[in-house]
Amino acid sequence: MSKNILVTGGAGYIGSHTYVELKEAGYTPVILDNFSNSSSGVLERLNQLFQQEPIFVEGDIRDPDLIERTLKEYQCESVIHFAGYKAVGESMAEPLKYYEVNVGGSERLLSAMRNANVKKLIFSSSATVYGDPQQLPIPEDHPLSTASVYGQTKLMVEEMLRALYASDPEWSICILRYFNPVGAHLSGLIGEDPSDIPNNLMPFISQTAVGRREKLSVFGNDYDTPDGTGVRDYIHVVDLAKGHVAALELMAKPQCTAVNLGTGNGISVLEMVRAFESASGQNVPYEITARRPGDIASCYADASKAEALIGWKATKTLEDMCVDTWRWQSQNPNGYKP
Repeated sequence: MSKNILVTGGAGYIGSHTYVELKEAGYTPVILDNFSNSSSGVLERLNQLFQQEPIFVEGDIRDPDLIERTLKEYQCESVIHFAGYKAVGESMAEPLKYYEVNVGGSERLLSAMRNANVKKLIFSSSATVYGDPQQLPIPEDHPLSTASVYGQTKLMVEEMLRALYASDPEWSICILRYFNPVGAHLSGLIGEDPSDIPNNLMPFISQTAVGRREKLSVFGNDYDTPDGTGVRDYIHVVDLAKGHVAALELMAKPQCTAVNLGTGNGISVLEMVRAFESASGQNVPYEITARRPGDIASCYADASKAEALIGWKATKTLEDMCVDTWRWQSQNPNGYKP
């Protein structure tokens, strides 16, 4: 069996860390990316890590002919699909962009895979498909709903995958629902580098700590949580990446299943700020501002299925997340830009 794997969006934050874990597990990842939300500098850093240039194809998931050619040329046996837009706020302002790329691009990718007879897929989904949770921690059989266009695009692709498997049970599909990825590789060479104002908490904290931003905005302190700020399940990106490698074991037999990747622990915004200050030795000034529309009080995973099904569980601590983020940010204050 070929160990070549097409990784769409492989130059992105989660994609680049998954590339590292795939390489270390003996796979040959083939990166496909158009740098719409990533940097070509990632490829140079991956080269530094392995003393070997990554196999890279510049292209778009909306180009099925290119994808089909790439799958055949590199004899890929499976696909890990990260490519897509991911900002909740932007999705509400530019819904067509999100439907075209996240849903339309996924459909074209699947069509190209079918034409190339590659029927093994790991899909990058999100805990946003659970909406405002009815129970905590959240299991995979929790009712699905979502309040944002971004979440709707993830849910629509999930439904497309379930319909595809029902129509052709030769497919092996694993839907990985991420909670809140943070952290960076231990080397400090790769990490999260948002192209604009960060949408997620951790890069906003780290950019404030390094002086790129004046202060952190904390959106609401009147939630029904221990300190009034939102509680989320933060997972180290390296643990998350290892989850994709573990999920490849599921590709041995046809199925379509969804698996949570999270720690099972909820951490509030202010707890994260304090942990980051402790790990970095930096002050992180913040101000309390109004709640954001669509934000929920608490969201954390029941991650027991991942352990039972693929033998995976998160191992890195909150301190690891903060120390590794600060190493990346302090060594790369402007991200991948010089």
